[in-house]
Amino acid sequence: MNEGPNALLLAVIGVAIMLAGYFLYSKYLSKKVFKLNAEFKTPAHAFNDGTDYVPTNKFVLWGHHFTSVAGAAPIVGPAIAVIWGWLPAFLWVVFGTVLFAGMHDLGSVWASARNKGQSLGSLSGRYIGPRGRNLFLVVIFFLLMMVIAAFATITADLLVASPTAVIPTWGALIVAVFVGQAMYRYNWNLPIVTVVGVAALCVLVPLGDRFPLAIPEGVLGLPATTWWIIILFVYGAVASLLPVWVLMQPRDYINGLQLFIGLGLLYASFVIATPTVVAPAINNSVPADTPSLMPLLFVTIACGAISGFHGTVSSGTTAKQIDRETDGRFVGYFGAVGEGLLALGAILVTTAGFRTLAEWEEIYSSFENGGVEVFVQAGGTLVNQGLGLPESLSATILATMAVLFAATTMDTAVRLQRYVVQEIGEVFNLKIGMYTATAIAVGVCIALTFSAGADGSGGVLIWPLFGTTNQLLAALTLGIVVVMLMRKGRPFLPALIPMVFVLFVSMFALILQVGQFYNEGNWLLFGLDIIILVAAVWVMLEAILAMVRTKKLDPEPEDEQLLTEDEKLPVGTPRR
Repeated sequence: MNEGPNALLLAVIGVAIMLAGYFLYSKYLSKKVFKLNAEFKTPAHAFNDGTDYVPTNKFVLWGHHFTSVAGAAPIVGPAIAVIWGWLPAFLWVVFGTVLFAGMHDLGSVWASARNKGQSLGSLSGRYIGPRGRNLFLVVIFFLLMMVIAAFATITADLLVASPTAVIPTWGALIVAVFVGQAMYRYNWNLPIVTVVGVAALCVLVPLGDRFPLAIPEGVLGLPATTWWIIILFVYGAVASLLPVWVLMQPRDYINGLQLFIGLGLLYASFVIATPTVVAPAINNSVPADTPSLMPLLFVTIACGAISGFHGTVSSGTTAKQIDRETDGRFVGYFGAVGEGLLALGAILVTTAGFRTLAEWEEIYSSFENGGVEVFVQAGGTLVNQGLGLPESLSATILATMAVLFAATTMDTAVRLQRYVVQEIGEVFNLKIGMYTATAIAVGVCIALTFSAGADGSGGVLIWPLFGTTNQLLAALTLGIVVVMLMRKGRPFLPALIPMVFVLFVSMFALILQVGQFYNEGNWLLFGLDIIILVAAVWVMLEAILAMVRTKKLDPEPEDEQLLTEDEKLPVGTPRR
């Protein structure tokens, strides 16, 4: 068999295309499509409450946004999808990031910032209609439930499998609290705080490698995974209730920098070791349990190409913290690029981190074998070969990356689910407080997580629906953006084309899964699939009707509420 390409060459091509997308295409979107205005009074200034609405330096906010949207999915998805060959995954991640994800993430930040920081549910009510809003909330609720329950289980499993990642993971919370106090309470210089915070995190990694920590099995008759899940849910509830500047935002900021350092080490390993991709470009002999590439590739790799979850983060937390509207380009579009770089790294690691094709085929002997464990194992080998770091330390670095991504997404999702519960309450004229809403959000997810046993396996019961539901939500979000652009008389094809494609592949996949779940007698997933399918079709029909109505209307006037001089945040200065 012919030898594959050098991983470094693919890395250079992929990174170059993504950076070109940021410097060229996102500039076009910002100026011609969204017409971002640096003087526009964003919700962070209009409703500054020091808790959810907080004007934030764009670099700090980028860290919060990037780590919140990334999670483990841009590692897990590509690490599974390479079973079809490296080329389809490579093309979908690179061009999906540039043309789809960047547009989706920037567009959802802009849409929310232009509407008082409202969530996707509220935006759908305004631009699609009340029926669309109610059904949209159903889709969002189920998606967030999947994210919270599954990521709690994934994170717990990683902490059990990689005890060396325990100290860096939880030590990062202590560092983040100090960073938040230094930035917002004492107004320390941001670069100094950044250097000190990242240095502290870097010290925690070798410390964790030297002193692995593990919860003993059988404490009070429960497995270690159960205890980690309980701890993670308690942490997620507390973190979601605290003001964003106290823990979540500074933690995401320094974690984002640390994770980019980890990505830097990974890509540096490609430069030094110059490994060869041993996996086939197109795998013509996939294992028998592997589904068809079309449409499953496009829902298996969601985060890293385009992800509906990003829209919930963009409109749920990010848009409430945007200082200048023009910051949306860096935070939203470049946040998508950051995730694309992670997904690209996962593709290269899981196709070039093996010595031979036979070794790769042994791992990928089943569709269920790929995942984050393969990324950690193969990545540790590559970092060891490229940089000479001990394999144990290399694996700890990558395991910590995976845990931090998963944990930061989980707690952000809990906060978002609290908003959704409160919005659902509004539909029924019920005012639900933040503590009650958080209790409901966490309670439902805990029930799902432990529904199949004390090991938390229920957390991944509905995971097969995550990719399709996630992509459906991305299409529905782009539908809102299209209607907004049409109402303002702006170019809407950059949003409409991704919407049509993502809607087609996700609906195709969802219909295939209905038949699969029926044949397997999996009535839970069959029922959920039907509910999500009906809700999504109904919302999209409402969106199409809204587009038809909008074409008959005159463009709506722009909101000209501008920032005052006192509200303008000096560059480099975080502020509550």
